[in-house]
Amino acid sequence: MEQDTIRILAFEVRDDEKDIFKKAAGDLAAEVTLLPDILNLDTVDQCAGYAGVTTLGMSRISPEVLDRLKELGVKYLSTRTIGYNHIDVNYAKKIGIHILNAEYAPESVADFTIMLMLLVLRKYKPAVYRQNVNDYSLNGLRGRTLKSMTVGVVGTGQIGQTVIRSLSGFGCRILAYNRTPRQELEEYAEFVSLEELYTRSDVITFHLPLTESTKYMVNRETLSHMKDGVILINTSRGELMDRKTLIHGIESLKIGALGLDVFEDERSIYHESRINDIIANRDMAYLRQFPNVAMTQHMAFYTESAIEEMVDCGIRGIVSMHRDGTWKKEL
Repeated sequence: MEQDTIRILAFEVRDDEKDIFKKAAGDLAAEVTLLPDILNLDTVDQCAGYAGVTTLGMSRISPEVLDRLKELGVKYLSTRTIGYNHIDVNYAKKIGIHILNAEYAPESVADFTIMLMLLVLRKYKPAVYRQNVNDYSLNGLRGRTLKSMTVGVVGTGQIGQTVIRSLSGFGCRILAYNRTPRQELEEYAEFVSLEELYTRSDVITFHLPLTESTKYMVNRETLSHMKDGVILINTSRGELMDRKTLIHGIESLKIGALGLDVFEDERSIYHESRINDIIANRDMAYLRQFPNVAMTQHMAFYTESAIEEMVDCGIRGIVSMHRDGTWKKEL
């Protein structure tokens, strides 16, 4: 029996996603329209006539947007990201809109996490700056090896697990925290309480979703329990860390270095060219200028394989829900 064709509207579509969308739509017999816009109250009316909508993480899906989607007949909303804190999931469920998130192989983010550790440990940023002005001196560039350090991994989901396994090859001591310790990781890491991880770790990397309980988990109080000169890495969500605390930590030398792929209030800044604009995020600009702070534009996920998986999940989830009533990543 011929499958019915579902109409899907895709927001936040980058140029590098377009061919992948076309292939996925053909494979799944879906009609997909591509837009570069974010989904908000100004653009939501474009969803009329579509059963499914897919976005990335820059859209903010508020109850008002969800109400309008419901009025327009949208039944399924997918995010082509693992994280879904940009969607009011509980309200969507309340009004009967199915919410789906994506999955992709964890190596993209895990590799990037370890790269950030190495960048700050080997003082790559000031070394590159010096080369740009023909300064090839070594003073102030002495680094540290991962093997000599204790690394704490907060959160052992798929990405955290992959970070731990990859780090084991460097010979460093690894501590891990998860609400439920994972027996399969105990050959690589010692599971401890979060408090013990904070006090014992030289480097701490965070791999948790953003929830009410994890927001600003790095704050003045928790930072005070960490080692002097602690190195913090964040490739998850910027709001896990209070940015005022980060500034205080760098200025006071409590924080020895930061590797940040995400930042609070990054929306409308990251993933856009703002080269001629005035960017109204003073804390971001201030932190970025320190020689021991490496900041990238939320790109840890950004590999060929991950993009293909994200787009495929974004469409396949909607098609599966429409035709079969189930999808493994429904929230």
